[in-house]
Amino acid sequence: MKLASYNVNGINGRLDVLLRWLDETSPDIVCLQELKSPDARFPERALEAAGYNAIWHGQKSWNGVAILARGQTITETRLGLPGDPDDTHSRYIEAAIDGMIIGCLYLPNGNPAPGPKFDYKLRWMKRFRQYAAELFELDVPVALIGDFNVMPTDLDVYKPERWRDDALFRPEVRAVYAELLADGWTDAVRELHPGERIYTFWKYFRNAFPRDAGLRIDHFLLSPSLRERLLSCGVDKYVRGWKHTSDHAPVWIELAD
Repeated sequence: MKLASYNVNGINGRLDVLLRWLDETSPDIVCLQELKSPDARFPERALEAAGYNAIWHGQKSWNGVAILARGQTITETRLGLPGDPDDTHSRYIEAAIDGMIIGCLYLPNGNPAPGPKFDYKLRWMKRFRQYAAELFELDVPVALIGDFNVMPTDLDVYKPERWRDDALFRPEVRAVYAELLADGWTDAVRELHPGERIYTFWKYFRNAFPRDAGLRIDHFLLSPSLRERLLSCGVDKYVRGWKHTSDHAPVWIELAD
């Protein structure tokens, strides 16, 4: 089974890119982030024609997450991260698919840091860790997938010294991510490639992609039963080179059936 994550950076404006990638790679389950679309404009019919069922949590112009499943039933289990009833951002959606719980997230960016946006990011991360602990205790396999907007270590950024004060790399943020791993979650990509520089995001300017000046901010956190099934992983880096593409590339893992 192939699970993928893709921050599409606008699902309607880049629908041709998404459909082309789905057609070429045929992942079984896909978590999408940054839909930048209200619920009513989600391209459900186009995805159905491509063979995918979908659930989504949209928001006009910003945020937005969705889960796609190829030829499988999706049962929505949660819409929105618990813990703050005043948080209206569309950043978390969750479903039961084929005996697994799949949580799709788009974690806040947090810049500029310090500041209110960074404070919100830290609060969101702490809420996420608390809820993840509840999922961890369930007697089912769980995968938490998406754009975490966190570079966990120096290995996950092309020039660490330039990013020390950025909200994606500040020690407070990396500490919460490390706490998630200490709680028992497995970073799937690092599990299979512990010492390799692997990037999932390249900015649009300063020739970042041709220079491979990238960041690894899209992650898969797996519960122990899924860690045992982990076979392989990769980044479809070539998609970042397509015309009118997202600044992220799709990331995927394969699990034994």
